[in-house]
Amino acid sequence: MTKTKILFNLIVICALLVPFIPAEAASFDPGNIISDVNMTNYGTMTQQDIQNFLNKKSGTLKALISPDVNGIPKLASEIIYQAAIQNRINPMYLLVMLQKEMSLIEDSTPKASQYDWAMGYGVCDNCSVEDPKVLALKGFGVQVDRAAGVQRWFYDNAQNGWVKRAGKSYTIDNQEVFMQNQATANLYNYTPHIRGNNNFWKIWNNWFSQKYPDGTLLQKANDPGVWLIQNSMRRAFQSKSALLSRFDLKNIIIVSADELDKYEIGSAIKYPNYSLLTTPDGAVYMIVNDKLRKFESKEVIRTLGYNPEEFEDITFDELATYELGDLITITSSYPAGALLQDKKSGGVYFVMDGYKYPIIAREIMQINFPKMKITAISTEELDKFPRMDSVKIKDGTLVKSKEYSSVYVIANGQKMPISAGTVFEGLGYKWANIKVVPEVALSNLPQGNYLDLDYKK
Repeated sequence: MTKTKILFNLIVICALLVPFIPAEAASFDPGNIISDVNMTNYGTMTQQDIQNFLNKKSGTLKALISPDVNGIPKLASEIIYQAAIQNRINPMYLLVMLQKEMSLIEDSTPKASQYDWAMGYGVCDNCSVEDPKVLALKGFGVQVDRAAGVQRWFYDNAQNGWVKRAGKSYTIDNQEVFMQNQATANLYNYTPHIRGNNNFWKIWNNWFSQKYPDGTLLQKANDPGVWLIQNSMRRAFQSKSALLSRFDLKNIIIVSADELDKYEIGSAIKYPNYSLLTTPDGAVYMIVNDKLRKFESKEVIRTLGYNPEEFEDITFDELATYELGDLITITSSYPAGALLQDKKSGGVYFVMDGYKYPIIAREIMQINFPKMKITAISTEELDKFPRMDSVKIKDGTLVKSKEYSSVYVIANGQKMPISAGTVFEGLGYKWANIKVVPEVALSNLPQGNYLDLDYKK
């Protein structure tokens, strides 16, 4: 990884935002999954580009040496490149197929069968892999070559009358799908189901469109709306209070309209974290980290000290957009969470629902709970709470350790390395937003895939 000196002399001033509701979004279109150009542009990656791509993923193809279609041992990246060039198919397309069919790009512990049938070529619901005709297609090199070859054949022979082709409608999974281009028709020739091709679309857009990690805040240039990236979707904040209850405005990244429109729209974020909400039938809920937690009874509400005047109304339709969390009962200690400090040792814990989570570095507390007050209690009181895993740095945080120069963005409980300073700046991150922490603060985070600019190829 390129080492970059971290600068902290920048001051970023961000304007406050007003509520914004988007009008439209990019979403999966079963009749237009990928363009003909994207499928056939076989010059997008060199063999070294493919190797570099595999090196950054968690799968084992980066080191795989396997016979190619001619029986000559070669690196997986060479086999993929060779199949792409000879069949004039985009190597990116083949990489996505390898993930879609057998998860080989990201599976760190694949079975031998995943290599043997890497592209799912020749394998069908009614086929036996013991059939001699099917066995002839076994092997990583053969699979990649044959899959690339049949895609080119479908493309070049679309008018032969029996393969699906552009400009026609077909009934797929009881749904009429109009093929807007031949590349999309090819995908259905290979996998005749909408769900499988939806997976292809998701992987393609995740790898080869600019995608930010979960927890990232994006804003379109010259537009007040702010979006949270979560589960590879974008969620609009409908109020300033909903945003400020969760995030720091200085972490917003400005992107173009085209970049923002690459994300499918998820449910909007209307209420601040820890809002108390009541439904038309009188049920009461609390929002805790985007989950709705129901109070078991009015007695629980009174016992825990919540004021009914603080409740806001929520409709059943709005309720349906939330994931339900655990029930809040009379035994739920600190359902909204609290910072408790051992008077004797000085150790600080995040306590929630009767469990304590140690905070292994002061910097984690400052990042995750900047506005939460610390309450000192006795060791005996603290010992009543069972100890759980230590608190991890929250998603969306830019961080580096005091001991090393590597910069990470935290997402889904992992630390994702940023491969170079040019990538950092290309993604719109700001050096001043990097949090410097002791190495121990990163010790409970597994390393994820490198964050790069692969989408620009």
